[in-house]
Amino acid sequence: MEEIRLKARAKINLTLDVTGKRENGYHELCMIMQTVGLYDEIILRKIPEDTIRLSSNVGWLPTDSRNLAWKAADLMRRTYGIAEGVSIGINKRIPVAAGLAGGSADCAAVLVGMNRLFSLGLSAKQLEEEAFMLGTDIPYCVRRGTVLAEGLGEVLTNIEPPCPFCYVVLAKPPVSVSTAKVYQALKWDQVQQHPDTEGMLEAMAEGDISQMGKRLCNVLETVTIPMHPKIAVLKEALLNLGAEGALMSGSGPTVFGLFLEREQAKRAARALRRNFSMRDVFVTQIYHVPHGKKERRKKDGRHKISYQFQ
Repeated sequence: MEEIRLKARAKINLTLDVTGKRENGYHELCMIMQTVGLYDEIILRKIPEDTIRLSSNVGWLPTDSRNLAWKAADLMRRTYGIAEGVSIGINKRIPVAAGLAGGSADCAAVLVGMNRLFSLGLSAKQLEEEAFMLGTDIPYCVRRGTVLAEGLGEVLTNIEPPCPFCYVVLAKPPVSVSTAKVYQALKWDQVQQHPDTEGMLEAMAEGDISQMGKRLCNVLETVTIPMHPKIAVLKEALLNLGAEGALMSGSGPTVFGLFLEREQAKRAARALRRNFSMRDVFVTQIYHVPHGKKERRKKDGRHKISYQFQ
């Protein structure tokens, strides 16, 4: 195998709770995370040079050690003694600094891709352990799906049955948010409304999107909405446009709405683009991790395999 292509998918937080703060300043979390269909395309190729080359369709994106995808390749090469170099191409579709884990998803895809490209034979658990060395939400981006994340975000439990299928409208205001600054400003012990995690799990088990919508909750809104009030306006707009529920994802600023019907979701997205002059509005859907992989070979029979990334 000389080349591999993967889909690094975005995530949303159906719930996000902060339950404590450690002495080192890190927060204890409890959150239900869900993968959606929106993705970045990651292309990994072996190269003979002893180096890492990274390129992107986003001109201002760092292409050196400041990029998590570069760090992932470097970690795998150093840890497992990979002598060959690697070229990484990132075709960005997920907005940057949006609360959708785009950078973490790219990083996770590179970890998975390096494992396959160089036939390292690492298990999913081993990949999640490597991922935690690079960031607390990257283990989830390796696993994906409907997951309860606890601890610093690295203690992962698959939720069965998973989130029922529905359509998701993502709307990112033209601002960027620093996750670190949001957590620094959070007064976690003064938050009055916390997620009903058990209630959300029950609603998912019943396949009830409407009840799920009523239980969407993110304590980080107490910090980010005062910084960017348009987030609250977008939530209200999504509800008025027929969403079963609306919430800010992660530390923001992206807001998402859950919809039962695709056409209704598309109409809502058009209205947001028109009424708020927004560019970054997407219609996607809940994504469930498939089993197995799909292979495509070039006509000459040489090595080109396209994976569905787990």
